[in-house]
Amino acid sequence: MRDVDVVACEDTRRTRALLTHFDIHTHTVSYYEHNKLTRGPQLLRQLEEGRSVALVSDAGTPGISDPGMLLVRDARAAGIRVVPVPGPSAVAAALSAAGLSADRFVFDGFLPVKPGRRINRLKALRALDMTIVVYESPHRIVAALEAIAEVFGDRPVVVAREITKHFEEIVTAPSSAHLERMREGAARGEFTLVIPAAD
Repeated sequence: MRDVDVVACEDTRRTRALLTHFDIHTHTVSYYEHNKLTRGPQLLRQLEEGRSVALVSDAGTPGISDPGMLLVRDARAAGIRVVPVPGPSAVAAALSAAGLSADRFVFDGFLPVKPGRRINRLKALRALDMTIVVYESPHRIVAALEAIAEVFGDRPVVVAREITKHFEEIVTAPSSAHLERMREGAARGEFTLVIPAAD
């Protein structure tokens, strides 16, 4: 981070605090879901001019269920070298702590927002007969767990909250127990759900 020309990040305040902690004073710019279409081309121009850009996310890995994928795709298409720096991955962390088979698994990002499409996606995933990993937001976690219970039954599901962060929590319980907790106000933070293969 100290050696690049600019750091593109989801939240400049959060990243600036991290950089300041390590006495790094590199210029930061925001790059997130709602400005990716305008900021991405600006960053790409800087890369084409020979400047270096570090892309970071608030949690997880840039480019995985993350708008950074667009910048990486465009940079690679322009012949610009992309260098990954391994870091936290909610998918890998959740799988490693779930105690479920991960010989074969599917990561499906965020479930669809619309109820019918969410149910249909879960039915398609269930047919794959392997461990399933999905992300979910705190605003839709209850709806997601309700859909999982409908498609998979009231079976144990691993709900990892704030994985790789300070308030990390990993709980294995039937969907009904997770729903009870979430409805009581535990639906805070970002969620990674690990669903065992269908019986």
